[in-house]
Amino acid sequence: MSTTLQFTAGGLLASDLAAESATTEHRPLIITLFAAFVVATLFITVWAGRQTKSAADFYAGGRQFTGFQNGLAISGDYMSAASFLGIAGAIALFGYDGFLYSIGFLVAWLVALLLVAEPLRNSGRFTMGDVLAYRMRQRPVRTAAGTSTIVVSIFYLLAQMAGAGVLVSLLLGITSDSGKVLIVALVGILMILYVTIGGMKGTTWVQMVKAVLLIAGTLLITFLVLLKFNFNISDLLGTAAEKSGHGTAFLEPGLKYGATETSKLDFISLGIALVLGTAGLPHILIRFYTVPTAKAARKSVNWAIGIIGAFYLMTIALGFGAAAVVGPETITASNKAGNTAAPLLALHIGGTDSAGGAILLAVISAVAFATILAVVAGLTLASSSSFAHDIYANVIRRGQATEKEEVRAARWATVAIGVVSIGLGALARDLNVAGLVALAFAVAASANLPTILYSLFWKRFTTQGALWSIYGGLTSSVVLVLFSPVVSGKPTSMFKDLDFYWFPLENPGLVSIPLGFLLGWLGSLLSKEKPDTGKYAELEVKSLTGTGAH
Repeated sequence: MSTTLQFTAGGLLASDLAAESATTEHRPLIITLFAAFVVATLFITVWAGRQTKSAADFYAGGRQFTGFQNGLAISGDYMSAASFLGIAGAIALFGYDGFLYSIGFLVAWLVALLLVAEPLRNSGRFTMGDVLAYRMRQRPVRTAAGTSTIVVSIFYLLAQMAGAGVLVSLLLGITSDSGKVLIVALVGILMILYVTIGGMKGTTWVQMVKAVLLIAGTLLITFLVLLKFNFNISDLLGTAAEKSGHGTAFLEPGLKYGATETSKLDFISLGIALVLGTAGLPHILIRFYTVPTAKAARKSVNWAIGIIGAFYLMTIALGFGAAAVVGPETITASNKAGNTAAPLLALHIGGTDSAGGAILLAVISAVAFATILAVVAGLTLASSSSFAHDIYANVIRRGQATEKEEVRAARWATVAIGVVSIGLGALARDLNVAGLVALAFAVAASANLPTILYSLFWKRFTTQGALWSIYGGLTSSVVLVLFSPVVSGKPTSMFKDLDFYWFPLENPGLVSIPLGFLLGWLGSLLSKEKPDTGKYAELEVKSLTGTGAH
């Protein structure tokens, strides 16, 4: 276990020694559980792959899933490594301020439900590009939509890969950088297999299994944490505050986002990105196409809100429980960003010197690993689908590609995106995964959300407006991230030894999201092209009623 090889001022932490002893003794069990999950999910993927006959099967699972099944799969897609590992770590280290992620991720579903889910399901076929291309010039908007989808997905994949590296390193006792990079590569290979073999059917079933496992595992840890404090939440929070070293400030806003004016702006920027980002995430948007009707799409979002809401409520117990039981010192000794808080909580709550602790650690970590694999499969499927359907079939081949050629292109795109994600994930392995996901939310909200909303609800929106909105939002958010403290200039940065940042905020949402909306409006007003009001009327009827939907 990586914690054992890191020293503090007083030498090796005693709890780490006990943790190492327990995990070493039961490492065969840990490896067996991991292997069992991987084999089981690969079996599901192969089974689903045999039923994948057409492009509709590969992209949308044949539209055969019920509202409940899709709601479960959406939950599995959404409750990522950021939710399980990153949020628990953020709360354990920053208390009240860390809980912002839980609230933001949950509230974001209201935007998706009220504005996007049903109209998108009615208007498109496989991708976001289908909706935009309905009333605009196909080739430029499909190219833009495909580019944006791939960039957002890769940002999100960074977080999952980083989480995988941290988690498996913790369990298998790997401390070398080369070992962690190898783990990221293995996760990437599994991801490629899931998508190329199983398509949407295989990915959906894996996500459903993972959602059930994650809720069950989180429920178990929550129960054990509350049991330890005799179901006295006040006692739990008091102990967490005391052990945090910050006292009552740990339970009040401002520990992370209140020290300076910049940090307060970062808080607002992060909140905006979290709330608006979900409705623009490609891997969430394509899930609305897997159900047969708009009613089922609404029902699936309702189920997702219920399941996700229950999970995020339990992150209070995970985060504050980790602070109270494990302690911030032990957590940061294992991983500076706090990503190991939840697995370490499982170990300590079960007993660091007992078989129970090691077994609980193995089970929770296997669940977290399942979380990562399911989400990376969904992300890869979204980006490879957009490349094959929007860019390859409709731009490069000008609509002349056969379904077989399109699916083959999607599979090759999966391989390419997997390779890029492995490389970038290896670089991001020491960053907090919740923070990384928040960047993906900011990029999605800047580039995709304005274009989707304008396309669905504004009749004067034009091709030029769509291009300005997507490329402007995408470029501004990515550039601001590259020149932010996330990439350089701080001990917690991706390149901690370099310093070339000039944008002070860690999340670009405060600037790039309004810019994306502004550019879409301005581009449409300045466009010489007249908006096709007839096509807009058709799209409006289709999006609201489902008439003619695939």
